[in-house]
Amino acid sequence: MAIKHLTVRIDEKMLNKIHVVADYEGRSANSQILILVRDCIEEFEKNHGEIKV
Repeated sequence: MAIKHLTVRIDEKMLNKIHVVADYEGRSANSQILILVRDCIEEFEKNHGEIKV
């Protein structure tokens, strides 16, 4: 699987909060965001079925 880059615009307050959560969990902000995205996709697929790509 290829690794792709994605630029996300996020306000400073939210980014700072992501860093706090990530630090608490012992992760980088990038890893924390990937986990949040993964969880969101899993929840969507649970409710709507598998996403075909």
